[in-house]
Amino acid sequence: MAIIPRDTMPDSTLAFALEGYTFIRRRCQRYRADIFQTRLLFQRTICMLGAEAAELFYDTDRFERSGAAPRRVQETLFGRGGVQGMDGTAHRHRKAMFMELMSPASIQRLAELSVEQWRVHTEKWRRMDTVVLLSETQEILCRTVCAWAGVPLAEAEVEQRTKDFVAMIEGGGAIGPRHWRGRRARNRAEHWLGDLIEKVRRQEMPAEADNALAVVALHRDMNGELLDKQVAAVELINVLRPTVAVAWYTTFAALALHQHPECRRELDTDGYLELFVQEVRRFYPFFPVVAARVRHDFEWRGYPFPKGVRVLLDLYGTNHDPRQWDHPEQFRPERFRHWDGGAFNFIPQGGGDHYRQHRCPGEWITIALMKAAIMLLIRLDYDVPTQDLRVSLMRMPTAPKSGFVIQHVGETRGGVQVPKPR
Repeated sequence: MAIIPRDTMPDSTLAFALEGYTFIRRRCQRYRADIFQTRLLFQRTICMLGAEAAELFYDTDRFERSGAAPRRVQETLFGRGGVQGMDGTAHRHRKAMFMELMSPASIQRLAELSVEQWRVHTEKWRRMDTVVLLSETQEILCRTVCAWAGVPLAEAEVEQRTKDFVAMIEGGGAIGPRHWRGRRARNRAEHWLGDLIEKVRRQEMPAEADNALAVVALHRDMNGELLDKQVAAVELINVLRPTVAVAWYTTFAALALHQHPECRRELDTDGYLELFVQEVRRFYPFFPVVAARVRHDFEWRGYPFPKGVRVLLDLYGTNHDPRQWDHPEQFRPERFRHWDGGAFNFIPQGGGDHYRQHRCPGEWITIALMKAAIMLLIRLDYDVPTQDLRVSLMRMPTAPKSGFVIQHVGETRGGVQVPKPR
């Protein structure tokens, strides 16, 4: 039996916090292996990267998600009782609720609503001295997804609700003030949405049968029972929060357009928009890792995986694996002309099958929203002033340090046609 390389530190929690997205990849390079073991939050943890490791990680016979996410991540990013911590038939049943919302027509409607919000905001931007694209896009997407989901959002609430979704996203792996902001934000959001769910169930407010608020509020578990109000609120947040998180990808797309202006000329050509979006998702950091626990003892490549041990899969490192991607540190959308469509070598939002495994069901929404935003950005006149555009790999999630500032926003050149979901 092979011995899994062991990190030399007694506990690597602080090192992970300081090194961020590079933590796993650096050690895999150091130990010349796709796998090593360490201790995180004082628990034995096996870390892996690469397409073969991803295929193993998404084997539901060998891994489970129950109890895998650290408590601090549940208290901020995921919530308690949600689909991310479920397994087997119960997971597939709950996942089907989310997939019900992912029809092409529904995604198209979401993208169209986003364009309406972009137009309103770009009109406002013309009267502003400077625009921080990241924060503006967060608000755009908060307004968009609430309208699409049937969640009423008063104008006076918009700023706070947006900040709360952002705090949950930024607090997921944080230590200190960011973590506590994320916890307070989740508590507020669960209370807010739980009240709306109760009103739908009591028929005190109208809700269209196919919107997310109604679908989640009226969803029944495998025993035919309505979800606990708090769990239903968690699942509704699991629709809203990840959509707001697309603001990070949209900001990276704007950064890519700025740093690779040659791409602008290609975006109106057939098929290039899809290549560009996928390369943004591969190249730039999003969420760093996903977690599972070993379901039962087994061996892989001769390495022992004991029952109950936590395992982390490196998403960013896998997307930058030179064995899968030629010159992975170069931004080259054309590489996706030859991508094999594999479910495990390109995993910006997780891998595997959307229906059976823990691949993010909102992946199609991400792509549609990015396409709509990019087509608007390339038709918008604006200047990019001198600013700090460095992207730190130590902060999780990360973004350009300045948030990507634009100025002198002018007229939009031509109309924006929302690309249809694939």
